[in-house]
Amino acid sequence: MTPEPSLIHTPAGRPGCVIVPPAGTDSDTAPVGFLHSVETGAAGDGPGMRFVYFVAGCPLRCVYCHNPDTWTTKGGRRVDLDEAIAEIAPYRGFLRLAGGVTVSGGEPMSQPGFVGALLRRLHDDLRLHTALDTTGFLGRKVDDDWFDPVDLVMLDIKHSDPAVYKQITGRELGPTLDFARRMVRLGKPLWIRYVLVPGLTDGEADIARLADFLVELGPLVQQVDVLPYHRLGEHKWAALGRAYPLGDTPVPTAEQIAAAIAIFRSRGLTVR
Repeated sequence: MTPEPSLIHTPAGRPGCVIVPPAGTDSDTAPVGFLHSVETGAAGDGPGMRFVYFVAGCPLRCVYCHNPDTWTTKGGRRVDLDEAIAEIAPYRGFLRLAGGVTVSGGEPMSQPGFVGALLRRLHDDLRLHTALDTTGFLGRKVDDDWFDPVDLVMLDIKHSDPAVYKQITGRELGPTLDFARRMVRLGKPLWIRYVLVPGLTDGEADIARLADFLVELGPLVQQVDVLPYHRLGEHKWAALGRAYPLGDTPVPTAEQIAAAIAIFRSRGLTVR
């Protein structure tokens, strides 16, 4: 759910923090938030061609995160709602025909007031297809109607075993699974994202357990994206003075990727 370093369109700027109104409240001042970056012409972040907002802030500390600079708002530039909308203006007509907008991160729900208002402007006013790229961990922070302007939820599930999930992220698995069930209750189409890391997330039993859970969710799970682990963000850990946790972990082989895909497909799931 974080951007490829080579595709960053707008660099991060001023650090700081901001208090935003809770989702669903009125304010005399438009919500403000922090954007890490934006990307134009993204082909892997939802259906069609996408404009992607990457917001700053995330409660997870994933050991393979390739943008650890998105963990706090210090990795972002302060923008108000009108400024954020202005960034998409040159592409609006094209996106309405060819794709839409994805809000990613970091974790979008770390800024619920700003992101909620942004999604409503994009969906209701600009009539653009909207996707939310999330871990679901902070879903409890927002009411059901916060998701009204969301056309697609791209849910990142790191692992199916609670103990290993916590090892990977530093957080509990339960809120993410509860969020998936909630999205089904709300009728939201789901794309599931699964990062395949050799020796960590490639266990056959673990993938099968996740696949069985997705089958239980039903037909709203439209597809599973198996994302091969890469080391493109390792230099960012070094720049932040942090040791990269996965050390010499290799990228998955074609055979390992194919094996994971086969397990999901064996349950009747569509895999991209």
